[in-house]
Amino acid sequence: MRVLVVYCHPKPDSFVAAMRDAVVDGLNQAGHEPQVVDLYAEDFDPRFGAHEHAAYDNPEENGKGLEHYAEQLRAADGVVFVFPTWWYDMPAMLKGWLDRVWVPGVAFDLGEGGKRIRPRLQNVRLMAGVTSCGAPWWWSKLVGEPHRRILLRGMRALCAADCKQMWLGCYQMDGSTRKKREAYLATIRRRFARLA
Repeated sequence: MRVLVVYCHPKPDSFVAAMRDAVVDGLNQAGHEPQVVDLYAEDFDPRFGAHEHAAYDNPEENGKGLEHYAEQLRAADGVVFVFPTWWYDMPAMLKGWLDRVWVPGVAFDLGEGGKRIRPRLQNVRLMAGVTSCGAPWWWSKLVGEPHRRILLRGMRALCAADCKQMWLGCYQMDGSTRKKREAYLATIRRRFARLA
């Protein structure tokens, strides 16, 4: 599979960068083709401006200047999001990428007269999230994991009907040990190395 790895963290030497590397290692072991999109390194602008908002419904006009991201998405068989959980959700940079790239004409078609949208990303057969979180697992579940719902329910609905999903979280990061972090990285590598 061609897998788009969307990575979002401001520090190049962060633990989240090690998570990204573990995803890429696992995908390579399985014979897949990972392509990393590093939103901070590419200086992606997450702001959804007034002009974009006005052009949003028009596939001829929306997404100007972001065509290469749309092409990456159209060419992918899978999308893996690698990011930290901040305040129980994804970073604003990643949310902005979703807002600005997953637009009508790329990710879906708007139904006439407010009818149901039609998914366009039938090529995407895997959607995965790999994250770190300061809160405990049970507390994350209690607050509802909004980022997980957005990615594995909302965005996944725009992909192939049989799109597989995967979610890997390393919780209580603030007090984690080196042993725990290394075990999490090993789990990431193993899970992605088993992807068919």
